[in-house]
Amino acid sequence: MKLKGTQTEINLARAYASECQARTRYEFIEYGARYNGYKNIADIIDEIIYQEFNHARMFYTFIQDGSKDETVDNIDICAGFPFREKWDLMDNLRLASEDEAKEAEIYTEFADTARQEGFEDIAHLFEMTKNVEDYHRQIFTELYEQMRDGTLYKKDKPVTWICGDCGYMATGTEPWDECPLCKAKRESVKLILHAKILNESTQKD
Repeated sequence: MKLKGTQTEINLARAYASECQARTRYEFIEYGARYNGYKNIADIIDEIIYQEFNHARMFYTFIQDGSKDETVDNIDICAGFPFREKWDLMDNLRLASEDEAKEAEIYTEFADTARQEGFEDIAHLFEMTKNVEDYHRQIFTELYEQMRDGTLYKKDKPVTWICGDCGYMATGTEPWDECPLCKAKRESVKLILHAKILNESTQKD
């Protein structure tokens, strides 16, 4: 089936625009985190930024592949995009979580449309991306809640803390103020996030 002129083509273009904007919004948040000394949060968001870039790349590729030898000069789209994030890091983490939840919801709708129009591979693309966006939502939610509750560096039970700069490890309810090995500040300690641990465990299985 030809992609050009279908609702799925428009949805791919909307998804591409959405991923590009999400990537830029998260670069703003990453900058704010690093500026305020939260190197560990910035590093986590950097990872999400790169993943959003690859989502955009895949949507763009499917548009190009679907057009065969035709040049795609323009695709008119009409969509709303969030402009809510400002300069408060904690609020921005909460808003990013909400944005990811909405994006996951929209990708479910896009997958249904693609399947109805006979594009099973594109439906699968939207569904896989939706799952990743839901994971991003969990990450942003955990970061927000830990900042809000003061548990970024304080746990109820002993955990293994790892220095992101040199790999030094120690177990306790709180990490060091200064790494005993490389002297990096506490903000370089890798954060303990349930969503990341769960995701890494799933990938190993």
